[in-house]
Amino acid sequence: MAQLAHRYGLGPASLTDIAEQEDLPRAYLEQLVISLRDADLVHSTRGAHGGYELTRPPDQIHMAEVLRALEGPIAPMICATDDPTHNTCARTGYCTVNFMWVRVRDAISGALESMTLADLVPPSARLAAVGLPAPHPTQGAHQST
Repeated sequence: MAQLAHRYGLGPASLTDIAEQEDLPRAYLEQLVISLRDADLVHSTRGAHGGYELTRPPDQIHMAEVLRALEGPIAPMICATDDPTHNTCARTGYCTVNFMWVRVRDAISGALESMTLADLVPPSARLAAVGLPAPHPTQGAHQST
């Protein structure tokens, strides 16, 4: 997803290219994009210049959506899932540590909801994707004489 965010607006990215850049097996990525497509986070284009693209701008895709699409409900323990249809533990009502797991889940969910794919792609990487040089760290800084 970070590779697709990096290339957002440049057209489809092939899984072969992404696999090479991320040093991952292409077959593994093929499995991931099924879940991402089912969650409407990516769409595919067929053909010689086909591949995958994000369905929305990177700053509109929260990391919680990505994680839920790939891993399912956020649940550090079965008793603390964020999916109301998921089975819960029979001890949930009187368990002495359930509240802790719920707080852990909420902290993880909050962190993931506060981050988007755009947060994973620094501006210099987006510039490099379109062939522009990254700004020098002191560029734009006021220099005193």
